[in-house]
Parts: sequence; C-alpha cells; structure tokens
Amino acid sequence: MTKLSVNINKIATLRNARGGNIPNLVKAALDLERFGAQGITVHPRPDERHITYKDVYDLKPVLKTEFNIEGNPKEKKFVDLVLEIKPAQVTLVPDTQGQITSDHGWDTLLHANYLKDTIALFKSHGIRTSIFVDANLEMVEGAKETGTDRIELYTEEYARLYHSEKDIVIGLFHNAAQRALELSLGVNAGHDLSLENLKYFKENVPGLLEVSIGHALISDALYFGLENTVQLYLRQLK
Repeated sequence: MTKLSVNINKIATLRNARGGNIPNLVKAALDLERFGAQGITVHPRPDERHITYKDVYDLKPVLKTEFNIEGNPKEKKFVDLVLEIKPAQVTLVPDTQGQITSDHGWDTLLHANYLKDTIALFKSHGIRTSIFVDANLEMVEGAKETGTDRIELYTEEYARLYHSEKDIVIGLFHNAAQRALELSLGVNAGHDLSLENLKYFKENVPGLLEVSIGHALISDALYFGLENTVQLYLRQLK
C-alpha cells in the first residue's frame, strides 16, 4: 500500500496567522498519526511563514511515523537542520527565495554535480534522500546519476490537466515512474493531489511508495473533520 505522508504546513499557517499556539502543531501531527497517517512532512522556508525551525525540533522526539523534511539544500540553515534532526527522509526541492509554493522539479543534468555532493552528504548521515523531478524521462535518468534513493514526481501538471487531459497526462507520470523503477529508484509523488484525483493516479502509476499531501487534505478537513479526511485519503490509496 502507498504510504500517506501529511504535509502540515497549512496547520502552521493557520496558527501563525493569529499568533500563539492554536492550533497546536505538535498535537495535530500526533493526531494525524493516530488517525492513520504513515508519515508527517514539513517544508520549512527561510521566512518561516508556516513551519518554523523550532517546530521541526519540537516534532522530532515525539513522532512515531516517518518524518520527511522538504526544502532547498542551497540554504545552509536547512542543511544544518536536517543533519541535526536526521529525519527518515529529506526531500530536496529547488525553491527560490519568497516562492509561494513549489512549482518545478530539479534540472538533474544542469545541477548534477551539486546534487551528487549534497545527496552524498545526507546519505553519509544515514538519511534517505528524495529529489523533486518533473515527469520527464531525461530528468529521471539524470536523477539516477545523482545517487538519490528516490524521486518525488511533481504532480501539479497532472492535477491541473486532470479534468481535460487526464488520460494523456497520466501517461507521462506512468512512464516516468516505470523508468525510475527500471533504474532502481523509489517513487514518491506530491503537489495538488486530492480526493478527486488521487485514486486514478495511484491506479496508473507503478511502484508508488509514498504521496505527500497537505493543502487539499487540510482543506477537506474543514468539511469532513481531520480523522475522517485521513481515512478518506487512505481509502483512495488502497
């Protein structure tokens, strides 16, 4: 079964909008685990507009499932954080300063040497690595050369075209995942996956180990409740 890792950035965004500690991020993460989530994802950014670095330190000793930290390794503070926390997985994302949300994968050819060195550093500390890539065979093949353990397929294009061209766009992701499997790379996926499009993606993308979902899941929880929403997402992954 594909694991569900819940990105809790949006819970932190709500908390930060008012100040204080409501909702309590650590309690929310523990509740998500109790409700069935098999992982917790955070993506701290330099401006700490949602997840703060303190949050990451607070979460580490209490989480029982896989902890996945996303971020841009070109930020030294991020690298230092990951090396100290030693999460189960670090996902490398080519974000730029002030970017609202992630919007592209790595050019694994252009940044090959940088990625090799960075990935080797994390792996030397026993941290599983995953890198954001678009559903592009050349980028997947380039990812293999970096030494990464996994790729995370950036699924914004799939979500955006789901209603108009889903049969065409899913083929790109199927082929990218299939090539990754041939290269002995693990396959994760994330960005704009939702209750509406998740099942079709899961059914058509081979070897899917994990999905990271935050915005849609937390938004659905406003209507369905957090526990029920986690169960609804898990049902799509069976």
